[in-house]
Amino acid sequence: MRPFDPRLLRAAPAARGDAALLAASGVGVAVAAVGSAYALARTLAAAADGRLDTAALAGFVVALGLRALLAAASGLAAARMSATVKAQLRHDLLQAVGDRGPAWLTGQRAGELATLTGRGLDALDGYFTGYLPQLILGVTVPAAVLITLAFSDLTSAIIVLVTLPLLPIFGILIGWQTQSATEKQWRRLQLLGGHFLDMVAGLPTLRAFGRAQAQVTAVRKMADQHRIATMQTLRIAFLSALVLELVGTISVALVAVPVGLRLLSGGLTLSTALLVLLLTPEAYAPLRAAGSRFHASMEGLTALDQAFTLIGSAQDQHQITDTQASEASDGLRNRDLQEKTVARLDRVTVEYERGPALNDVSLDIRRGDRIALVGPSGGGKTTLVGLLLGFVTPTSGAVLRSAEDLEVWRRKLAWVPQKAHLFAATLAENIALGAPDATQVEIEAAAKAAHLDEVVASLPAGLDTPLGERGHGLSSGERQRLALARAFLRTHSELILLDEPTSRLDAKSEQAVIDATERLVAGRTAVFVAHRPAMLRLATRIIHVEDGRLTERAAVTA
Repeated sequence: MRPFDPRLLRAAPAARGDAALLAASGVGVAVAAVGSAYALARTLAAAADGRLDTAALAGFVVALGLRALLAAASGLAAARMSATVKAQLRHDLLQAVGDRGPAWLTGQRAGELATLTGRGLDALDGYFTGYLPQLILGVTVPAAVLITLAFSDLTSAIIVLVTLPLLPIFGILIGWQTQSATEKQWRRLQLLGGHFLDMVAGLPTLRAFGRAQAQVTAVRKMADQHRIATMQTLRIAFLSALVLELVGTISVALVAVPVGLRLLSGGLTLSTALLVLLLTPEAYAPLRAAGSRFHASMEGLTALDQAFTLIGSAQDQHQITDTQASEASDGLRNRDLQEKTVARLDRVTVEYERGPALNDVSLDIRRGDRIALVGPSGGGKTTLVGLLLGFVTPTSGAVLRSAEDLEVWRRKLAWVPQKAHLFAATLAENIALGAPDATQVEIEAAAKAAHLDEVVASLPAGLDTPLGERGHGLSSGERQRLALARAFLRTHSELILLDEPTSRLDAKSEQAVIDATERLVAGRTAVFVAHRPAMLRLATRIIHVEDGRLTERAAVTA
């Protein structure tokens, strides 16, 4: 078994009220349990004497009704607490992913995150609505029972006090084994989810190269591994439930047998004996239930640990970045950047697992510069753009920007990536992604400036035409022009970043994009990755990036 994790309330302060209600309900249920047992014992003892104790019977009915109401309140508080915590954790997870940037969320990791935020956090329902209420009752009810027994029959209280710890001890021992099996099951599930997501995304390519069946076989193999891990976890859960029931039953018998013998010998009154026999099972029942329901919550707890690890590592990364920025000169960051320079790379090194992408590079981006980044693929051009966007964190050195807050800085940017993501929404909504308050006239003007007006005219509903996910229905060139229209709409942008905007385009589409790009960057500060010679004539500075190092070349003159 596992105690309550205080990180939950720190992560979701809004759930503290429900947590207090849950604890109060647990205390109320404990009092009601003792009250109902006391009233029932008096009722049965009076019946044995041929009398009807109406006051005790009424008290028993009231205690049962109160216990039912408190149980319902506890269930409601647990369900609301679960929903609140899950919503907050999902928000924090997405925030952590956003802080890390799109460079981190690639391939298998995207599928694992989808599994974590979906199935993983949903599994916390079993913890909040099943295990946690029983855990609270496992503290309050045994305490109330022991206090009552201490005043009613000290011998029985001592037996209960000695045998009661056996349940959590066995529960903890079994829980260690269950945790290992559940972590293995969760890793298999994440691997399956991530691989399946990658396979679905690449299905057209797999079909084209005849590899679809091989991936079906791979998914089936991983599904079998997950099934085996799940069955191993269930086997442990069923065996542990048997052990806890056996220990609980034996513990109750250790109390019941002496009570019966003492009752026969006249050492106990019938009312006291009945009270002991009614209360003793109540002391063990919540712990047995908590042990049984703990297994149903293990998947959610495993996902919870992973979520906190991901959120915490993102916060640590933020602190590292802030420390790196604070080490730079205040005068350099404030006066110089605001007056002359938009951004500066100061002795920046970026290392990936495969090796360094940038090695001790420095670069000033002055106002009015139009910098073209050229060089072989893999040289570090896209990494440099990612640094300016805040999507990549330097291993050493500092990235100085005209706005210290990253969110404020990004509001000053316009970005056109290699392959812009389009959503299942209207054409106008896709254009206005970075400027949601834009008017229809402004959207039309941005579309025209990006040479998208001919495309709009050919669509059945113009700008109100719905697009499929990833821009299904538009060609590559049309998607790229739509991305440029987004940049045109961000008229307040201080810096324009373009990552190979003409890649994968035919000659006609390339020329249209270059013409639109020329209008976009005219009189503004821009950094763009260029592989085509036609883009170089837009540049006032050309930076050659190769093997993680920067070399400035003379700009191309018209």
